[in-house]
Order: sequence, then structure tokens, then C-alpha cells
Amino acid sequence: MPTIPEMINSYFKPGDRRIIRGGEVTSRVLLYIVLGVFAVGGYALLIFGIGLILGDWMSFNRPLVNGLVFFLLALLFNPVRSRLQERIDRVFFQGERAYQERIQKFSSELNQQVDLESILHLVQETLESVLQPSLLHIFIYDLLNGDYAVPAVKGRPNSDVRFSDNSGLVKILQDRKQPITFAVLVKALERFSSDQVRLKILQPEVIAPLSGQQRLAGWVSIGAKLTGEPYSEREYRFLEDLGNILSLSLERTQVVMNMENRVREMNTLARVAKGINITLHLDDVLELIYAQTTQVIFADDFHLILMDPVSNIPSQIFCVEKNERLIEKENRTLLGARMLELEVIRQGKPIVTDNYSRELQRYGMIETAPVIFSWMGVPLNTDAETIGALSLGKRDTSIFYTQEQANLFQAIADQAAGAIVKARLLQESEQRARQLTTLNEMTRQLTSTLELSELLKTILQNAVNILDSEAGSLLLVDEQTDELVFKEMVGPVASDLVNRRLPPGSGIVGKAVRMRLPVIENTPQQSTAWFSNTDQQTGFQTRALLAVPLIFKDGVIGVVEVINRRDGLPFNRDDEILLLAFAAQAAVAIENARLYTMTDQALAARVEELSVMQRIDRELNASLETNTATKITLEWALRQSGADAGLIGVVAEDQFIVVESQGYEGGLKIQEGMVPLVDFPGFRKAIESGTPLVGNCQDGQKTIFLDKAEIQLIIPVRRENKTMALMVLESRAKEHYSEEILNFLVRLSDHAAIAISNAQLYTAVQQANIAKSEFVSFVSHELKNPMTSIKGYTELLAAGAVGPVNEAQGNFLSTIRSNVDRMSTLVSDLADVSRIEAGRLKLEFKAWELAEIVEEVSRSLKRQVEEKKQHLLLDIPGNLPKLWADRTRISQVITNLVSNAHKYTQPEGEICIAAERCENHWDPNGTPQVLHIWVKDNGFGIQEDDQQKIFQKFFRSEDSKTRESPGTGLGLNITRSLVELQGGKVWFESEFRKGTTFHFTVPVSE
Repeated sequence: MPTIPEMINSYFKPGDRRIIRGGEVTSRVLLYIVLGVFAVGGYALLIFGIGLILGDWMSFNRPLVNGLVFFLLALLFNPVRSRLQERIDRVFFQGERAYQERIQKFSSELNQQVDLESILHLVQETLESVLQPSLLHIFIYDLLNGDYAVPAVKGRPNSDVRFSDNSGLVKILQDRKQPITFAVLVKALERFSSDQVRLKILQPEVIAPLSGQQRLAGWVSIGAKLTGEPYSEREYRFLEDLGNILSLSLERTQVVMNMENRVREMNTLARVAKGINITLHLDDVLELIYAQTTQVIFADDFHLILMDPVSNIPSQIFCVEKNERLIEKENRTLLGARMLELEVIRQGKPIVTDNYSRELQRYGMIETAPVIFSWMGVPLNTDAETIGALSLGKRDTSIFYTQEQANLFQAIADQAAGAIVKARLLQESEQRARQLTTLNEMTRQLTSTLELSELLKTILQNAVNILDSEAGSLLLVDEQTDELVFKEMVGPVASDLVNRRLPPGSGIVGKAVRMRLPVIENTPQQSTAWFSNTDQQTGFQTRALLAVPLIFKDGVIGVVEVINRRDGLPFNRDDEILLLAFAAQAAVAIENARLYTMTDQALAARVEELSVMQRIDRELNASLETNTATKITLEWALRQSGADAGLIGVVAEDQFIVVESQGYEGGLKIQEGMVPLVDFPGFRKAIESGTPLVGNCQDGQKTIFLDKAEIQLIIPVRRENKTMALMVLESRAKEHYSEEILNFLVRLSDHAAIAISNAQLYTAVQQANIAKSEFVSFVSHELKNPMTSIKGYTELLAAGAVGPVNEAQGNFLSTIRSNVDRMSTLVSDLADVSRIEAGRLKLEFKAWELAEIVEEVSRSLKRQVEEKKQHLLLDIPGNLPKLWADRTRISQVITNLVSNAHKYTQPEGEICIAAERCENHWDPNGTPQVLHIWVKDNGFGIQEDDQQKIFQKFFRSEDSKTRESPGTGLGLNITRSLVELQGGKVWFESEFRKGTTFHFTVPVSE
């Protein structure tokens, strides 16, 4: 049978193996023909001419002379030959020299490149400029993956087609030096259909091999020329020369890259070793192994499988597919699974294959991942034990794992195995420590919790947490029927099972109760005791189950079961011991909670009463009106006592005045709500004794207010040993009120007495305030007339109406006028405060222009401002909407704020009035759009301690500079009241000794 090179050579013609250089032969023949003609003709003419001149000197008898002549002719003929050869070569070899010069330039530039990308970029530029191919691919041997691929040049590679090192194309090219055409190559690759498909994708016209000493370095694949012309012999020769030069350069570069790759592999192993020595958490170790492995070995899929040291069941604990970690496929047991990783673990040696499907068939396994083609798995060995396996998979049919990569992968696995063992030991130690800590903490919690339902939740939740399970349930034994009742559930279907019942002894939980022992079922579907109806009804899948009975003294009171460990592993003996210890404490806690519940029932009524009393107190204290207090008291008395009707009233001398009544059809038949005590001896007796009075009602008796009433209860409402009111409850039922109800109603009356007393005091205070406001208003009105007269006559005297006034008299008159102004301001402020407090301040709302109001205020205060040489600035935009307010009161607000800034700002200071339209950010219940107005000064500012009191009536700061200016302490209080009455808000910002800004808002008229 012929070898592959022999078979390949049979497809080639001799003309395909070399390029005939006919142009060079033709040029040399033509050169010597021309030189011969010139030599013969020249010699004849020369001899003839010299003979005529020299005559006898050129005879045959003079050999020395003839030799000298011929020597001179030879010297002259050589330059002629050189020039003639140059001209002929220029005609015949003009393109050839250009190619040679381009090759020399390429060789020179190639020696200056230091990395593979720069070399390939130079090759690409050279070929595109000289040959102008439509397509260009440069395939280089990939040391990392052991195949041939197109490297990236200035970005991503222009093709992702790859060829293995044993493909037919590589076998053809590795023994050739000259370029080969696509047509000849396709014919030679008839036995390699996959290579033909790849070549058709690349669409090459010519392929030039890049030979190397150890292996084929690569090849250059070029498409048809952009001009559509075929490649010439010179272009073939140029491509061959370029390939020979490039092969040497690539071989040197690949040697360097191979060394760098080895260094990178060593660095990777060093980083793995270093990382696993400082990383303790198992998941961090796995992430480190994956990251470092895929840096040196290309892979789409990465899996790590470990054997459980107790059950010897394999579990997949790390899964990456298509370069994405799939958490949902991790921590799942592989019980009964058949896969190559398990075969690696069983054999304890690597498996490397370039056909994953075929390898599965070899071991009689079913293909579960058809997208994987190249695959290798290595065991995780510690000493003589295999604890798991690592596997890598590729989804590209053209890429295969090499033995070198397998060796590197095994080296990484050997280092990783020890780290995984240490991490698992640490993880198990931490888990047991956490479980013991949780157990101790739960023991403390169980003894501190006596509420049964909360206790059951706590027991189950912590049982699930201790064993890190997906779900769990707590069932109690019904003492009457012996059925198991689901009391608490944790998991996806918790609400579906609560309060459901299981027949006695049914299921695995029933088996645990019956045997009084823990039961482990890691394959419950195969157990005869498995009660499958629960899973069928809820849709939840139970994979493993541990049930432990709750035993107190000699009886089983319930059972705790936990379902499906989150790590996917089966339950073991350690889990059983741990949960059994917890269940013993839980059973005692449940019995204690039951005893406490029985005791707590006796206190429940009292607790409820206290809770109700708190609610009553909140409602009573929420209002300071007498009618509201009596209404709330009566409502609660009827609600708690169950009486049909009732009333409550105040005691005034010999009268009982009804304030509130409920439950009487058609209302009480009492004239003007007044009841003479003389007609109701029971009322008088209750008032005098101060104790409740319960009696049977008889038909026709005057003490009955409710038709057909049987029982009447009279409760005095006392304050400071004095009965201030009576509460009367009537019922048609014949049963007497219980002692608990009577005690509650007495306590209710005590609370009501306080609320009614407070309401009466508040009413008295309100009346006093109204009287004060009326008095202040009256006094203010009466003082205005004499003050107006004093001010008028003072101004007449100062003007000289009754005679000249000297300087001293003028000073006295100025003092009088100043004090009259202050007194007038004080009286006006007092009058405003009184009207505001009495609610008699009338406002006339209209739409006004803010600019007009501000201009009016600035004119009225101009003289005062100028006297202190202060600057009053106005910043009022012209496009502001009209405000909706009382013009007089808004003017008063702005005047108060500007006057305030004037008084508490130093001479030559600055005062600014500004405004803007904006959203109402300050009052969510107010109008959406407001005018925001502010008055800013750079005066004395307000101390931080005084800022909380600035709006209080009659407040004056203790600051020395502030005290220098007179004031009543009412201006800011009035300002706030006026702003709020008009639907706005007022606030300020101040920095001590730097200035103050007062802000307020007014609704817009739109």
C-alpha cells in the first residue's frame, strides 16, 4: 500500500513541482548573440581602420603590437558588455528585480519584528501590496492546543477554521517547499472530506507551505487576485521565497513562544499551588482551579465530581458549560449515573479522546452531551485514593487535546486534590461547629420561648437549618385519635400541608412514631413505608428524608422530619445523632409550652382587659372635649358588658344631666335631658356610696329607661372622692353581670373620670383665653384714640403751631413721638394676636401683583433704611403670576420681615427681597404652585439656642447686639400666623454674626 507522500505525489505533474525560469535563459542567449555580432563587426572595423592608419605596424610580423591592440580592445569591450547586459536585463527582468527588491525589503523588515502579531501583520501587508489577493489567511501552529489556526492580527482573527496536526492538508504540505494550487490540492484530499469542506470555506487559489525543522510551521492561503488575472510564474516564485524566509522567522518565534508557554504553564502550576495554600473555602478553591486551568487549556465545559467520604456516592459540585457556571446543576448526587468521569474515578487514570460520543459507546454509556467532541478527564488522587475527577470538553470538531495538555491537566489535578481534601475537612469542621453552636443556641431559645405556635416554628426552622435541608415538617400526635397533624412546614409547599392529618402509623413519620426510633430513607420511593400521596398532591420531590420522634417521658408527642440536604448528599448517621439530640430538647420545650399555655389562659382575660384599657386611654386622651370623652366611655362600657342600652351624665346639685345615651329606641323620654335625683333613689344611693349598684327592674318602676329591661347597673364616676357623673347600663337579659365585668366597668369609670375632668379643665382654659383675647382687643381699641391724639398734638407742637420750640423741647417731643409709635405698634400687635387667637381675623382674598406690594413696602421703609445707610435690594422677576392672598396682611408680613432685618443689621448692611415661582415642596397638602418669597440680610444672625424660640410670643434674645434694638417680641409670631392663615409656610435660615434669611410661601392665583 503506498504511503501518504507517495499517494500525494501521484497527483502532481512535474510542472507543478518547479517553476521554469525561461526568461533568464532567453535573456542570456540574446545577450551573447548581440555581443558576438558587436565583437565580430567591431573587430573587423577596428582592424581595418587601424591598418589604414598604422600601415605596417599592424602586420603579422609584429605580435607585441597586435597583443597590445587586442588588450586595449578588450578593456574597451567590457564596459560595453556591462551596459548592454544591463539594458537587456532591464527589458527582460524588470518585474523580477522588483520582486527581489521586495523580498529583500521584507527580509530586512522581518528581522526587526519581535512578536508573532507584528510578523504576521508585516506578511499580510506585503502580500496584499504585491499580489493583491481577494482573500488572505495565514495559518500558524498553535502550541497551546496542538492544531493550526489563524492568529489574531490587529483585532479578531479573520477565520475561525482550525486544522488538526494530523489532518490530510498538514500531511500534504509538510513535505513540500513550493506553492500548490487549490485544484490540485482538492484532488489530493479526496480521502479527507472534512479538510475539503474547510478549504472550500476558505476559498484559496494558492497555498504556500511554511516548512519547519520539527513540524510544518503553517501555511499561507491566498484567494484569487482582485484583478481576476491568474498568478504568474514570478508571483509563484515570490510567494515561495517569502514562505522560505517566513518559515525560519516563525520557527524562531515559535521556539520563543514554546518557552513562554512552558513558563506560563509553570506559572500556572505555581499560582495554583500558592492559591490553594492560602485559600480555605472550598468554593474559592474550585473557582481558582477553573480559572487557572482554562488560562492554559482551552475548554467550553468544565466539571468537577467528588465522592462522598461517608456514603461513597459521587456528586457534581462544580459545573461550567459554554463558559457559564450553572449553579443549578451543582451539589447534585450522581447515584446510578453512568458517565466518563465516574470511569476516570474507577480506573484512577486519565481518559483523553477526540470523539466523546465514541468513547461513551466504548464504555456502554448513553450520550447526554452531544455538543461535546474533544474531551479529557483526570482523576483527583490523594495518596492511593481517588476522591473525584476533573474534566474538560470542547465543542469544536477541529480541536483536539494533546498529551502535553493532558499531562498539565493531571499536574493541576494532583495539586488541587490535596487542597480539596483540606477544604472539605475545614468545611465539615465548620459545619459541625456551626451545628453544635446552633444546637446550643436553640437549647437556650427553647427554654426562653413558651408560646406554643412560635416554639413549633422555631423548632422546625432550626432543625432544617442545622442539617441545611430544603424542607421540613413538624407533626404532633392528636391525643384523641392518635393521628399525626402537620403543625408547621418549611419549604416550597408549606401552606399546602398545614393542619392536614395522617392516619396513625402511616408513612415514614408514622414508622418513626411507632418504632420510637429515628428513620433514614435516602431512597424513599423504594421504601414500603413511603407515603407518596403527599408528594403527588404538592408536586414537591422528596429525594432523601430523616424523621426523628419527639419523646417526652414515656410517650411520643410528635415527630420532626427534614427533607433533601441542600448539598445533594444523603443523610447519614452523624445527621441522625445531631437531630436526635435536638429533638430531645425540643420535646421538653413543647411540653413546657403546653403547661404554660394552660396557665396563660387564666391570664389571657386580664391581658385582654389591659389591652382594651390601653386602647380606651389612647382614645380618651386623643380629645379634650367632654362630649367625646363620655361617648367613648359609654361605647366601651356597652361593648364589654354586653348591655342593650346605657347613658352617662354629670351630677349637678339635685339634678342628673344626661350627656350621652345609646341603645334607646326613639331616644330617652326625659325632658331637656335632666333627671331629678329625688325621683331616682338608686342614683342618689350610688352617688352617696361611691360604689356600683346592681338591681332587678320591675314593671312601672321609674328607674327603668329601657323597655322590658331586667337588669340595671349604676356606676359612679368619681374624682378626688367626689362623684362627678353616673354611668347607667340596662339589659333585657336576666343574667347578672359577672365580677370581672363589674371590676372592668369600675376601672373604666376611673379612667373616664380623669378624661372628663381634663376636658372640663381644658374648656375652662379655652374660655379664659377667649375672655383674655376679648379684653386685649377691647383695650387695644380704647387705647388707639388717646394715642392718636397724643401723636397729633406732639407733631403740632414740634411744628411750632403754638410758638417756637427750642432744641431741648424738640428732643422731648421727639422722644414722646417715638414712644407713641412704639406703643401704637404694640397695641396693633396685641390686637392682631387677640383676633388671631379668637379666630376673628377677617381676610379678603384676591389676586395681587407681588411687585406692587413689595414696591409699596420699600417706599414706606425707605426713610428708616436710609437713616442707617443700609442698602435695600429688590429681585422680583417680571413674569411672576399673581398671588392669592389678603393684600394688607401680605404687606404686613413683608413689612415685619424687612423691619426685622433693618433693626438687626448693622449700618451700611444689605437687605434683599426676592421671589420665585416654584412647586410646593414644603406643604404636600397645600396648593401645587406657590410664590416663594424671602428676605435676606447680612446682619447679626440668630444664636443656635434662640432659633427654636424665635416664633414664640414675647420672645427676645439675650444677645447684646439684638437687645440694642427695641421690640415687642410679637412681630414674628404674627407673621407666622398670617402666612399660615393664607395657606403658606414660613421658615428661616441663620448663621450667627453672618446673617439671616426668612422664607415664606403664598399660593398663586391660577
